Amino acid sequence: MAPTIPQFKPARLRSYLLHLPLFTRLILLLLVTLWLASLQSVWDVAQWGALIPKEVGLSTMYRLNTYPLIHVNLLHALLNSLALTPLLERFESEHGTLTTAALLAGPLSTLPAGLYLLFERGIWRGNNAIMGASLWVFVFLAVEAIKAYGSNPYFAISTYQVPTWITPAIITLLVTFLIPNTSLLGHLCALSVGYLFGLGYLKILAPPEKIIRWIEGKMNLLGRLPHYVSVDQKTYGRYGVLPSSTSTSANAAENGVSMTYVGSNQRLGP
Repeated sequence: MAPTIPQFKPARLRSYLLHLPLFTRLILLLLVTLWLASLQSVWDVAQWGALIPKEVGLSTMYRLNTYPLIHVNLLHALLNSLALTPLLERFESEHGTLTTAALLAGPLSTLPAGLYLLFERGIWRGNNAIMGASLWVFVFLAVEAIKAYGSNPYFAISTYQVPTWITPAIITLLVTFLIPNTSLLGHLCALSVGYLFGLGYLKILAPPEKIIRWIEGKMNLLGRLPHYVSVDQKTYGRYGVLPSSTSTSANAAENGVSMTYVGSNQRLGP
């Protein structure tokens, strides 16, 4: 019997997009808006917001937050958006909208940037600029790899047992070799922060749930904002609906770990 090919179902894709949480929608909107803004010639968006080591100073610290939002061209923005959406949607569903916003505006953007500046400017004395949402893609891939390692420590390639946590590093190397003008150093910095977060070492940098609950209750965010995910709105794990049957994560562990294509982080010239 011939194997069946999964059919693309527009209705399912539409349903998925309509149920994206609030902050994921906002990030996608910012990616599109800044790419459109980069089409004009009056204001150089890349020069303004990219992480350019020798341009980072007290008055330009905003670059530590803006560089993941800016892309070189349409293909760069499209690939990164496609790779980021499911990872960010899952992260927001697990941690809540406010917590996700605080983490992406804070340590999950600034720590990889700080590591990159330490090596690129402080050690190698270079000035290669980086930009692109693939920074967040590799942060979230590392977080997911650590989670998967807990339930499925290894997956098989032929006769070899490969640790699950190493899959993002393999993807990083593949992207570096297959896609030109990508920043291996930038991706490795993102992976390092993602691994630390997945292992729990950076949880202290997340806003306390008590404060998040107070803000949500005081401002009635869940009632006022469509698609808002409350810290108590159970979706996955600690924030999720408890399964009524065998855990789907256990089934996923038995079937192995899936790997998906991710976008690249573009390296500009010095």
